[in-house]
Amino acid sequence: MKNSILTLFILASLLGFSQDSEYNVSSYLTEGTKAPNTHYIGEAWLNAIIHDDTELGYNITKATFKANSTLDWHKHSSAQVLIIVDGEAYYQERGKEAVILKEGDLIKCEKNIEHWHSSSKDSDVTYLAFYSGEQPTTWTEVVTQDYYDGVAKKLKASSK
Repeated sequence: MKNSILTLFILASLLGFSQDSEYNVSSYLTEGTKAPNTHYIGEAWLNAIIHDDTELGYNITKATFKANSTLDWHKHSSAQVLIIVDGEAYYQERGKEAVILKEGDLIKCEKNIEHWHSSSKDSDVTYLAFYSGEQPTTWTEVVTQDYYDGVAKKLKASSK
């Protein structure tokens, strides 16, 4: 009898804490889909966590780039916020010096500012990108491997 009461108590407790099946719960921890090799060098995976949600008015994308991978120069019609959740990244706005971003760093790029970002030469990077989905990204110029290598060399030298 004691075991039956204990079992009923445990089951009732678990039912009280179970999630309602009407919620749409997803995870940003999934790797996502390998991106087509357009507008970047290397390997990248994208996970559209929130995409084209008109009520929120912005997108959240998780991107993972293998070491030695980079996006091309581009700009957005809205501000973009990048939050580095793992690894190390390079980030540069047109006319400014490139910087290294590390886990926990957050950077905001104002709308219509041409920029590029990437993994570092030796480290993968995973970041969350917050931006409006009103207009597609405008790709402006290829970041060549030579340019990327030069930035990596300069950043490595300045960090010593």
